[in-house]
Amino acid sequence: MAFTQTDGPGITAAQALRRLIEGNRRFVRGEARFPTVQKKILSQLAREQRPYATILGCSDSRVPPELLFDAGFGELFVIRVAGNVLSPEVVGSLQYAGVHLKTPLFVVLGHEGCGAVGAAVETYFHKVRHRSRIAKLVSKIIPAIRGLNPELPPEQLLAQGIEANVRSNMKQLRNSPEGKARVKEGRLKLTGAIYEIATGRVRFLA
Repeated sequence: MAFTQTDGPGITAAQALRRLIEGNRRFVRGEARFPTVQKKILSQLAREQRPYATILGCSDSRVPPELLFDAGFGELFVIRVAGNVLSPEVVGSLQYAGVHLKTPLFVVLGHEGCGAVGAAVETYFHKVRHRSRIAKLVSKIIPAIRGLNPELPPEQLLAQGIEANVRSNMKQLRNSPEGKARVKEGRLKLTGAIYEIATGRVRFLA
């Protein structure tokens, strides 16, 4: 079924997740439908936005959510920051999506080879020092990777760190007062995912 701007958050979280999965499958097969520009859709968007999913992703240039999920204008509310970390500004943006846009599905999207998580691994396990602003960013990731085994091969350690970071952010969001309230009301579904850069596939976490 084609998406129209009037669908918006009227769909369920399960339907929204299915759209993301199907969109990513089209992307991987090379059958993506977007981007397309339709004057009718742009006219509707000028009046309001009604995205069906909110994505917290990384700023990495290789990981644009709208393309990975073959999503058109107005379908996704996207927040991107290095390492998909949480900050007051990011949480405020997520709260806006929940309260005002009422998106039923929230996705924390990590990706293979994440440089921010790699920097956190270097800092915590190898005492590498980074510039002050990068160090501040890295400090938000370190709590998620503290329990990892430093004896793992570097690639495996990074992969586990990336997933741990996604799961940590999900836990923080789920345990926030707003998250608890929305989940209890049955109005919100939160899931995590990892984008596999080499294949184009998005792997959703159980």
